[in-house]
Amino acid sequence: MKRTLIALLAVTAFGAEAAYIQAHDPHVVAPFSARCNTKAPIPPSGDINNPNGYYNHAIGKTGAELKSALNTIISMNHKKLSYTPGVWDALSITDEDPNDPNNVILMYTGRSQSKQGHGGGVDDWNREHTWAKSQGGFNTQGALGYTDIHHLRPTDASINSERGSYEFFEGGVATKESPEAGNKKDTSKGTFEPRDEVKGDVARMLFYMATRYEGYDSSTPDLELAVGYESGSAKIGDLCTLLRWNEYDAVDEFEFNRNTKIQNIQGNRNPFVDNPQWVNDIFDTEECH
Repeated sequence: MKRTLIALLAVTAFGAEAAYIQAHDPHVVAPFSARCNTKAPIPPSGDINNPNGYYNHAIGKTGAELKSALNTIISMNHKKLSYTPGVWDALSITDEDPNDPNNVILMYTGRSQSKQGHGGGVDDWNREHTWAKSQGGFNTQGALGYTDIHHLRPTDASINSERGSYEFFEGGVATKESPEAGNKKDTSKGTFEPRDEVKGDVARMLFYMATRYEGYDSSTPDLELAVGYESGSAKIGDLCTLLRWNEYDAVDEFEFNRNTKIQNIQGNRNPFVDNPQWVNDIFDTEECH
């Protein structure tokens, strides 16, 4: 039965992009209810998505043991990319618009924009560090966390600037850029709420970072998710909000396919895209109940 499940998952994963291209892109701004109809090719609750045996050494573990096993798995074969041109080139592949191979989808706006339209201009797209560099202690391009494309996404340069290094929480007022997209910021708290369509994406990227970087790499410190939103160096919040977002915004085919593309480029996967149920196994805390 387990072998059959893995085989079916492999077929589904390879066919996911083709099926996705035929459907409406859920990362383009649309009603959240419409997006929820598109689910990733992941197994039912209780089953493990284990592509090509990638997670063999993690299966059967929980809590700290599971986190440690995943850290070992996703640290192996992790290829360090250059920031320029490496990350630019990678994002042009990982975030390609399934309906237009000349474009990428911008995370916070859902806008499809030319791959060539990147830079520092007002209407350009640039490279968003979802775990802000100043909150991660990896401020140099030589750091693994600085160029890790699991948490780097194409974003509208103006919204990237508005988000800054704000932590993640709910509430605030609409961003000045593309207010219709649904992003909000609260300048009094220093927090940012992304649009509904990518709340889970943001959460799972941060859960990855907190698992991948445990202080074993000299270039990047031990990253921790904190309860609250005034976390300090190497910490980011709000953990309780991120736990909710992981449940609220399920993995879709764009995110699932992106994970495989990243593995092809960088050499590792985000385990919480493959198995979102592991988030609660590792990060759930009484403080959030």
